[in-house]
Amino acid sequence: MFKISYYDFHTHTSFSGDCKYTMETMIQQAIKHKFVKLCFTDHYDYDYPSTPELAFDIDLPNYHKSFLQLKAKYKNQIKLLFGIEVGLQPHIYDITKQTIDSYPFDFVIASTHVVDRLDPYFGSYYENKTKKEAYSRYLEDIYHNVTHYDDYNVYGHLDYIIRYGHYDDKKLYYHDHKEVIDKILSRIIETGHGIELNTSGYRKNFNEPHPNIDIIKRYRQLGGEIITIGSDAHYPEHLAYNFDIAYEVLHDCGFKYFTVFEKRKPDYIKIPI
Repeated sequence: MFKISYYDFHTHTSFSGDCKYTMETMIQQAIKHKFVKLCFTDHYDYDYPSTPELAFDIDLPNYHKSFLQLKAKYKNQIKLLFGIEVGLQPHIYDITKQTIDSYPFDFVIASTHVVDRLDPYFGSYYENKTKKEAYSRYLEDIYHNVTHYDDYNVYGHLDYIIRYGHYDDKKLYYHDHKEVIDKILSRIIETGHGIELNTSGYRKNFNEPHPNIDIIKRYRQLGGEIITIGSDAHYPEHLAYNFDIAYEVLHDCGFKYFTVFEKRKPDYIKIPI
């Protein structure tokens, strides 16, 4: 039986454009459930194609200031880490790196939220594309990012596109894209980076994490060792969502440890069995 310990390394607060809950609300929820560590990773998506429904601006000075105040306030109750989730696009690598280097982040998630200036959240991304074409283009963009951008720790929700894929069967199948997926995973491993197991897939009725289990298993087969666990919570009740299942998935995929970060350095926590 797995004993549950909580180290959530993908969480959001009201500093993200798509979350309304304060940092302190998230902290209090984590303390209530006896978290060991909680890492905030609010969105920084420079040049995101904002709409009235969605924007990803972030007040970084205030984000850092608020974190430091709350870290001091709750220092005897929980270990808090300062992170960021950066949305990568090929034309913003330099400014993204400058921004990250300007703050003492403990942890950086790189993500693909926008491809060819279009967010797959919106239907326009899928116009005149088959499922194979839409998903292939998304994966090619990730491969470009991991080949040309280095200032991150793990790549987030590698099959993010399935959340919004405009198809009856949304799943991204490894065997349909194995060449580019292997190139992505191999590049991540070779450059000393990692991936995350993101449990939000269970909340969204996929019955699997992001990325799916086949991709996580392939990452391990290729020699991947760095893997964090994150809920991608935008609501306090979603913190550490299905982490008991996440531990089982990692164990079944051949992992003995999961990863946490502090000052951008990895530490390995034995999967609690």
